[in-house]
Amino acid sequence: MTSTVPAPGTVSRALGSSPAPGFARVGTPPRAGKAPAAEGTALQAVLLDMDGTLVDTEGFWWDVEVEVFASLGHTLDESWRHVVVGGPMTRSAGFLIEATGADIDLAELTVLLNDGFEDRIDRALPLMPGAARLLAELSEHEIPTALVSASHRRIIDRVLASLGPHHFALSIAGDEVPRTKPHPDPYLAAAAGLGADPLRCAVIEDTATGVAAAEAAGCQVVAVPSVAPIAPAVRRTVVPSLEVVDLTFLRGLMTEML
Repeated sequence: MTSTVPAPGTVSRALGSSPAPGFARVGTPPRAGKAPAAEGTALQAVLLDMDGTLVDTEGFWWDVEVEVFASLGHTLDESWRHVVVGGPMTRSAGFLIEATGADIDLAELTVLLNDGFEDRIDRALPLMPGAARLLAELSEHEIPTALVSASHRRIIDRVLASLGPHHFALSIAGDEVPRTKPHPDPYLAAAAGLGADPLRCAVIEDTATGVAAAEAAGCQVVAVPSVAPIAPAVRRTVVPSLEVVDLTFLRGLMTEML
């Protein structure tokens, strides 16, 4: 069962210093140099995916895709959901156009999908279990934290307004990097923006696409599968819910590397 937060716009956005190219600053920027970490731990930063990890919205995207293609006279095969989940808009939308043969171009479809998604999160934005508690704990202990998503900036900013921008030192959007997930670029940009070594960053993801991006960047990964199963692997821990993830857990993963 999920909890909900107010519709975007009910929480004011706090901006920090001007962002470097490729990401947006929110909240309080970290101190110069290496990211601060509590004494006795190798954890330097926590990098969090958005859809399906912090907010229960992976289903929203699929529902919008089904509705948009129905309006175009096409029915989406349920099996395609596993293909498009967690991917960038260009890949997911491009796949659905090709699979259905719909008479629409990528740019037009992207607008329709983003509009439909915004309409849903404007009504209510469900949090994943444990998300609010984890964000509060990371903020309380001043752990540098970034939001790293394949969603576009227009979507991320709406979600940030409800999650609380003060929880994040910066955010990375899928339309702001040369290559988005499954490439490592978003997570490398987030680590660099926080002044952290990617090897000392813990990434929390819910899809194979996001996990691949984080692992390619060299990060320690915590997978919380939302739609499709994810198997454990070296430097990858799979958990059933964010409810079992806390700062002690994340620091423990880093300690095991030493």
